[in-house]
Amino acid sequence: MATASNFLQKFRDKDTRAFKNFTASQFLEVWSHYDLDGSGYIEDRELDSFLREFVSSIVPGRIGEEVVSDSALQDLKEEFMRAYDENEDNKIEIGELAQMLPTEENFLLLFRRSNPLSSSVEFIRVWRQFDRDSSGHIDADELGDFLRHILGEKRDVGEERMKEYRDTILRLFDRNGDGQLQLSELARLLPVKDNFLAKPLLKNASRLSGPEIDRLFRKYDTDRSGQIEGDELAGLLKDLLELTGEDYDESKMLYFRDVIMEQWDADKDGRIARDELKMILLQHKRLAEEQEALQSGCD
Repeated sequence: MATASNFLQKFRDKDTRAFKNFTASQFLEVWSHYDLDGSGYIEDRELDSFLREFVSSIVPGRIGEEVVSDSALQDLKEEFMRAYDENEDNKIEIGELAQMLPTEENFLLLFRRSNPLSSSVEFIRVWRQFDRDSSGHIDADELGDFLRHILGEKRDVGEERMKEYRDTILRLFDRNGDGQLQLSELARLLPVKDNFLAKPLLKNASRLSGPEIDRLFRKYDTDRSGQIEGDELAGLLKDLLELTGEDYDESKMLYFRDVIMEQWDADKDGRIARDELKMILLQHKRLAEEQEALQSGCD
């Protein structure tokens, strides 16, 4: 007999004990149940609860509850995180959970885990493509077009099912509840393979060598013009903003751009040259260290 405390048990086949395929709405139900604080992650005690129920739901009744002891939970967590925590942040994101649970194939494709964008510059170009009215947000209609684009013309998805996908995506990723997606919200749905600035070399920004600066500069200077500008500059700003861990929209990015350009665009041409990039990275490192020292002092 199923215990009322195990939320996942109702999604398992009574005979095989395997999970049934999750619809988009059921996936949302599971996510909302475990992401108790609405942070957009399953972490800490939420993660412990999910993993315990994930395993114990295989065996019905109180026996299932005893399968995962407190002493075994840590080992179980380490195994799960090695398998599914792709960015190694010790948290489960929405896309990572979609890899764990047997989800509808078309819905799973929306997370693009097997085919992430190559960079934030590419992300910005996708953003411009679907923010057709340049409002700074992806509204429900634009989101529908975006999801159809991801699924491709060969995927036969009816209007009713597409509406379910769109509404589910909004409920999963629209953190401020305004019925549309801002930049940071779409960024969580549409992953980028690398934030170039999060690599270990940035941790030692004060000792960045010439070749390291050149390598970073080339990552953003995609047209090899010798300047970072336009969508390239927006991609750089996106990567910098994401290092703060805070949500951001296009207006915040524009403000950040104005601050950066006012301080570091020495020749006032609206573009970032190699030496200007180095100064930006050094300042970011210094501010991050000051913030970390301030937080340590408060603790």
